[in-house]
Amino acid sequence: MTRLLLIITVLLVGLVPARAATEIEEVVTPDGITFWLTEEPSIPIVSLEIRIEGGSSLDPIGKEGLAVMVMSLLEEGAGDLDNTEFATRLEELAAAFTFEANRDSVTISATMLRENRQDVAELLRLAVQEPRFDADALQRVTAQLLSIIRSEETNPDRIASQRFFELAFPDHPYARPTNGTFDSVTTFTTEDLAQHHAELLVQNRVLVSVVGAVSAEEASALVDTVVSDLPVGGLALPEPADIALDGGVHVFDLPSPQSDALFGHVGLARDDPDFIPAFVMNRILGGGGFTSRLTSEVREERGLTYGISTFLAPLEYAPLYLGSVSSANETMAEAIEIVRAEWARLADGGVTEQELDAAKRFLTGAYPLRFDTNAKIADILVGVQAGELGIDYTQRRNSLIEAVTLDDVSRVARRLLDADALTFVVVGQPEGLE
Repeated sequence: MTRLLLIITVLLVGLVPARAATEIEEVVTPDGITFWLTEEPSIPIVSLEIRIEGGSSLDPIGKEGLAVMVMSLLEEGAGDLDNTEFATRLEELAAAFTFEANRDSVTISATMLRENRQDVAELLRLAVQEPRFDADALQRVTAQLLSIIRSEETNPDRIASQRFFELAFPDHPYARPTNGTFDSVTTFTTEDLAQHHAELLVQNRVLVSVVGAVSAEEASALVDTVVSDLPVGGLALPEPADIALDGGVHVFDLPSPQSDALFGHVGLARDDPDFIPAFVMNRILGGGGFTSRLTSEVREERGLTYGISTFLAPLEYAPLYLGSVSSANETMAEAIEIVRAEWARLADGGVTEQELDAAKRFLTGAYPLRFDTNAKIADILVGVQAGELGIDYTQRRNSLIEAVTLDDVSRVARRLLDADALTFVVVGQPEGLE
């Protein structure tokens, strides 16, 4: 197979249906790394997903954005390969790497052809364990990150998110911008990056999954190559956060014909026994697109928005229940009042049998569609591990949803939904809001 055909094969893997992850095996490698494996022999593709607890919450004060910078530089040269040589080698192997950092973790994703897996694993090992952090690469990626930060300063969604987290977590790392600031990003040195890399990518906090055309022995060799020589230890993880939301409306001026709002209050942790009923309830309230109550009331009935949605955000150290809405400056105040009213209506009156049945049909029917590529399955399996939901969760998940009753939704709505506690961060120039 030519190099071009190899590359095309990897690019098209996202279009090739993969068998739903129904058989998951827990494997321990010869070097003692535990991971989950789903064998999928029908196509010669292997996907590896690694999640390491920590993320941008571990950025030192004054060095915000450091985790994002470290992860952005991992494929900008490693070992004896500079950035051009690394990119060329990656192309020759027809592999794809992704390195990301969020508030709670960093992730390393790789998709490769089965026949190249050993060479790809070695290249990934170099990126993860021996990044170069060359000065020219640092300068280039710094410019890219500064451009992103500059764009975020005029992006109403990003402004609302940052201000919301600053209000919610005044004394916690969650309040810090994940991409950093102009002042922080421009201070990063090669020494900063090397030290933070050693403290961020640690073996004792890894969660790993492998999906594809590999045996347990072959997958173990791949995992050990990439992970087993990472250092053990790492920075102290953050403490659980107190959520300091006040239930008010906070307006941040941005010249625009419309306003954007992020709203929410305390949510539920992923391992909370009421999380699944809350997940179903959210589908009915604001997570169901055109079928949700909020969309019906705010968009369809009154024409105040093109989009409104809600979602459970079970952050590691402080779960939230969030929503977002955009509306014209002259109608944002009305939209907020309707959201509060619908919040209170569901808390007081629950949902109907018809709403519950529709929500469960969608949530159970849509779930198998998420298992359409090896890479997506690998990501799901790592997420299940992170939530400590059990290795059989993908098999049990739909039955858990089917078991949700009207009483369950009513109980959870009374427990979770608090219209008086809803805090709104509005970015724009809304009329009637101060």
